[in-house]
Amino acid sequence: MTSPDATPAFEPVSVVIPTLNEAETIGTVLAEIPRAFAGDLIVADGGSRDDTREVAAAAGARVIEAGRGYGRACAAGAAAARPECRVVVFLDGDGADRADLIAAVAGPVLAGEKDFVLASRTRGEREPGSMLWHQVLAGRLAGLGIGALTGVSYSDMCAFRAIDRAALARLELREMTYGWNIEMQMQAARARLRIAEVPLPYRRRAGGTSKVAGSLGGTFRAGSRIVTTFLRVATGPAPRR
Repeated sequence: MTSPDATPAFEPVSVVIPTLNEAETIGTVLAEIPRAFAGDLIVADGGSRDDTREVAAAAGARVIEAGRGYGRACAAGAAAARPECRVVVFLDGDGADRADLIAAVAGPVLAGEKDFVLASRTRGEREPGSMLWHQVLAGRLAGLGIGALTGVSYSDMCAFRAIDRAALARLELREMTYGWNIEMQMQAARARLRIAEVPLPYRRRAGGTSKVAGSLGGTFRAGSRIVTTFLRVATGPAPRR
């Protein structure tokens, strides 16, 4: 198991942060990322109506306008990654993920030990109120479903993850919504990537309102997209190995 305090390998990685109205938090998130380790900071904005793009640019990020949709922003950010960076890290822009611990997630991929590493909030230390009960339950149910389908079990669907770029391309992800994360996890398992989970601490969001857990409608929309994506991927062709 990889320790959160793992010594970072200083090969630069591309860090992709999808955002939508995260002006309150994105500056802090970017400041927390070790610059010597993350050589390519990309904020993929989904049409923020606040100052997210301006704050991100002032903090040193490369800002791209990705269009609406969580998966669309992630895909656009990955496509914009610098060619010299062979590992892509994804994390949210709300300050809940421990961006200073990127080395724990990206390190095994950089070392050639793993192709895909997922941070697990449910196995790590969680700040009270950082995850609602239905988020924990959804992660466990998704893990059970993926395990039954592929033999690979996950404990979470955390946005904080690292993947080898060549492996990501093989997965041919096409989900442009909140189903992006579960599609990646399912296709990574079906492609027989070398996968690991790393327990990491998780905080309450640093500001603003969650687009998913912040409202009943947001929770329902995200949940329905996750279920729809699971069914589509489960009945579709597996990626090449």
